[in-house]
Amino acid sequence: MNDRILGIAALVFAALMAWSGWGIQAPFSYEPVGPRAFPMLLAIIIALCGAWLVFKGSDRTAANPPGASARIAIMVAYCIAYAFFFQLLGFIVATTAMTMLVGRLFGGSWFKVAIGGLVMSGLFFVLFDRVLDVVLPLGILGGLL
Repeated sequence: MNDRILGIAALVFAALMAWSGWGIQAPFSYEPVGPRAFPMLLAIIIALCGAWLVFKGSDRTAANPPGASARIAIMVAYCIAYAFFFQLLGFIVATTAMTMLVGRLFGGSWFKVAIGGLVMSGLFFVLFDRVLDVVLPLGILGGLL
């Protein structure tokens, strides 16, 4: 029954996403498909996956292992904090902190998650901000970068 509930929730979410994304219009045309294509494509993919879950059904789902529900709740709190502090701290600092906290949830050592977070956020910043020209917030590192 859990798969069907998730499938119905995905269908509702896809419908809401399509409804809110339908009105997206750019004041000028800068690409052939326009900005509406991305949310519409995602809504279609989510709806297909939701429909598959509803019609496929499943047998009994195994319970979460001990402590998994708490880790999931903590992960949701981390994601909310990441979204809240993203602009203020900037991409590099916020992503490094998020990566470190998530790495610790999965049992990584402080040293390894710190190195991984710094390398990942630095490489993604260079890729998106400098190479692909996607502007990312600098936050507290604004004077250094």
